[in-house]
Amino acid sequence: MAKFHFVEDYQKLVKSLIRNSATMDEAMSKAVGGDYDKVGQIERDILLYAGLKEGMSVVDYGCGSGRLAHALSSLFSIDYVGIDVVDELLSYAATKSASHYKFIKHHALNVPLESDSVNLVCAFSLFTHLLHHETFMYLEDMKRVLKKDGIIVFSFLEFALPGHWSVFTSTIETQKQSALPHLNMFIEKSVIEVWARHLGLTVVELIDGNDMKFNGNALGQSIAILRKS
Repeated sequence: MAKFHFVEDYQKLVKSLIRNSATMDEAMSKAVGGDYDKVGQIERDILLYAGLKEGMSVVDYGCGSGRLAHALSSLFSIDYVGIDVVDELLSYAATKSASHYKFIKHHALNVPLESDSVNLVCAFSLFTHLLHHETFMYLEDMKRVLKKDGIIVFSFLEFALPGHWSVFTSTIETQKQSALPHLNMFIEKSVIEVWARHLGLTVVELIDGNDMKFNGNALGQSIAILRKS
């Protein structure tokens, strides 16, 4: 099976974090950007805003070490599947979430589930590290697995927001130091609208990164909510 850049990037990153962190909890929090509990709760609240309800089926693509799964476990009963590319992240996520939650290691640019089988697919901090054509391919297959009126929720970086510029400049500085930065990809709202039109998805809402706050806390990335009509 072919290996994609994001697989190798994150396998190396996670192994380095485990090697250099004092505890596994610390490494697994750093692997998803820190603030494990707080960010998980924000992501959960975003899904509730987008329409998540009791008994729904949810796919968490790029689930990482399970911060969203952990936050959802104490909420209500749902069918949850978390998908990622790193064994250590998936193993840790399973220890932090409800016992019936399922976790899948998957490297391909698709969703390893049946068509018309899921109510909601989310991808937090996933498309921020993919090339545009890879994101489009994921969205295409996410639509396939969704039931009618199913929802896709994903976070993204955009140059239009001043707060996101620091991610770009940090990437530049890493490159200047002759170190290979991991990929940080920006997606403008106009691009998402074009993709949705070609995919036959309805744009429900595109939300600026700091305009959606829960208990005073924002995710920091912008949010897209799309619907399969």
